[in-house]
Amino acid sequence: MDATALWQRYQEWLYFHEGLGFYLDVSRMRFDDAFLKACTPKFEKAFADMAELEGGAIANPDENRMVGHYWLRNPDLAPTPELTQEIDNSIEQIEVFADKIHTGAIHPPKAQRFTDIISIGIGGSALGPQFVAEALSPDSPPLAIHFIDNTDPAGIDRLLNSVRDRLSTTLVLVISKSGGTPEPRNGMIEVKAAYAEQNLDFSKYAIAITMAGSKLDGVAKSEGWLTTFPMYDWVGGRTSEMSTVGLVPAALQGIDIRAMLEGAKEMDDATRVAKIKNNPAALLALSWYYAGNGKGEKDMVVLPYKDSLLLFSRYLQQLVMESLGKEKDLDGNTVYQGIAVYGNKGSTDQHAYVQQLREGVPNFFATLIEVLEDRQQPSLEIEPGITAGDYLSGFLQGTRQALYENHRDSITVTIPQVNPRTVGALIALYERAVGFYASLVNINAYHQPGVEAGKKAAASILDLQKQVVKVLQTEKTPLTLEALAQKADATDKIESIYMILRHLNTNQRGVVLSGNLGQPNSLKVSLG
Repeated sequence: MDATALWQRYQEWLYFHEGLGFYLDVSRMRFDDAFLKACTPKFEKAFADMAELEGGAIANPDENRMVGHYWLRNPDLAPTPELTQEIDNSIEQIEVFADKIHTGAIHPPKAQRFTDIISIGIGGSALGPQFVAEALSPDSPPLAIHFIDNTDPAGIDRLLNSVRDRLSTTLVLVISKSGGTPEPRNGMIEVKAAYAEQNLDFSKYAIAITMAGSKLDGVAKSEGWLTTFPMYDWVGGRTSEMSTVGLVPAALQGIDIRAMLEGAKEMDDATRVAKIKNNPAALLALSWYYAGNGKGEKDMVVLPYKDSLLLFSRYLQQLVMESLGKEKDLDGNTVYQGIAVYGNKGSTDQHAYVQQLREGVPNFFATLIEVLEDRQQPSLEIEPGITAGDYLSGFLQGTRQALYENHRDSITVTIPQVNPRTVGALIALYERAVGFYASLVNINAYHQPGVEAGKKAAASILDLQKQVVKVLQTEKTPLTLEALAQKADATDKIESIYMILRHLNTNQRGVVLSGNLGQPNSLKVSLG
């Protein structure tokens, strides 16, 4: 396509939202009018599906749940007055609590102010808050935030060591819908122990974000924690950033949560328009569908050209991949759907994987995130008439052009600056795009059977470990792996038994392995 025709296509497909100062350019996706026409009936269904979802339809039949994250930023849309009031109350509760922390009305037992936060969560209870903290936390926040988002003991030690001298002024957020998810439960136990080691009463530092009546709710109330904030069964983890999960840590860092909610609400309004060209989320879903032939055949590479948006690709990995990565469609057919997401940042990517993007395997489409404002103060000139921000803009445009010239498609998302409104809008945009795309490919975006399967498999390994140790406790002589498996009634799990024993032995947990570690069948096992 020559330059004149490309310019015309750019103007034809450029979406602009004046209120948000938001642009979306899909002109470098090579779909044509025939493709758009063929997709129109699918989008008519997608728009109808979304209206039903927002109206309170059961969207997660596995758990008989509604999906209502849209109500969080516009409570008047909630299907009952009680829900509307509950959402409004939770936002007010967050703001009142954060103000009391900032003013010292609520303070640690031995100091006038809290200085830090440890936020313990997993998946959506960590990725959203981490992204928002990186994007929006002020340079000198009222409280500095740290995250435990795994059950890695060394990672937990590193974090606790970093705040050890300030533990007596550190708040702890424990975020878990059920209270039984292993990763946050483990993190809570480890952090509790660290407080006990310094003779600190953990309850005077702890906040629970959980469902009413959950195990965690019970613990928090019985131990007299500082407070609890509600989670809702109709908000999934990957769409929970606008709930207490994301708003509590954001407010404590001094981030304007009302502006985040307002930006998300404005984008929600824009993405309710039932016309593809006038709906930015529909344009994204159309582009994804085109790029991957409706089967996820190409990866989504996310390249934000702003340091503060570095974690956006990580956040999108869960939102997109957990929502769309499904084996079965809504009719029970095996379809293996999904879109893989990865990303770096511009212009770091310029010196990393853009080489492959331009000349390697064409198994992707790119999403470039442009931020118009370079910085809040005037920039100095690196060379006559040119600033560092001009270079960044040039690299973005150069990458976009180089990709297109070599027949690699791209989308460009442009925001005026990184602020609470625009970040809220970005989150809402991609939440809606995922919902539309799921409808196009006839899958359920709001359940995660693969995640549940992984949790069950992990639990079975831990049960096997207990059984193996129990057998060893009754034996007076060392056993071969085969004999141990037989006595544990687990001959079909001998490989797992070997891996369990190797882990326990390395960590000096009382298991002794005699023989050649590289030849499992030669080993004898006993308790030392």
